[in-house]
Amino acid sequence: MERLMQGHRKFLAEVFPRRRDQFHLLAETQAPEWLFITCSDSRVLPDLFLGTGPGDLFITRNAGNVVPITGQDVDGVTATIEYAVEVLKVKHAILCGHSDCGAMKAALDRRSLEKLPKASRWLRHVEAAFSHRQPLNPADGASAELAALIRGNVVAQWLNLKAQPSVARALVEGRLTVHGWYYDILTGHIERYDEQMRRFLPLLG
Repeated sequence: MERLMQGHRKFLAEVFPRRRDQFHLLAETQAPEWLFITCSDSRVLPDLFLGTGPGDLFITRNAGNVVPITGQDVDGVTATIEYAVEVLKVKHAILCGHSDCGAMKAALDRRSLEKLPKASRWLRHVEAAFSHRQPLNPADGASAELAALIRGNVVAQWLNLKAQPSVARALVEGRLTVHGWYYDILTGHIERYDEQMRRFLPLLG
């Protein structure tokens, strides 16, 4: 805890004073342009690798960057998506998976979930990833099989995102664009899913 307290002291002494006006505005309202859906993994830091800051991204995170299939149940992910699209009127929704994803490792080896009943139930939402598994990429080395499945999960969850009622309406109205991304922790690079080519391409290609 001491490390966190030291970090907060530094924030109050060095960061907050320089951005006081910005935080004053954010204390009263928010108008993010991007909804960012990603994994809970501690190594995935959108503000760091995208150069964004307070008020820029409306973020929701969960194990496996899952977007549950629309149904009668209420869950935090789809409620967040609905709010972002209908109330905040975000212009872009980004579904971002990442390399070395523990959730997808568990999907490949269910034995690791024997003592995690809630996680096991949650990961039923990633089963469609196997149907969208991407071609093996030699650049992924020994992790190629896992990376192919992770990219497949990005596609599966991207499709689930587009099927959300609020998102589907916004797409028809032309006020929202939906993206599927894969972030490589080792290299820092991002790939985007190209719907027409049905493959992942460099974001900065």
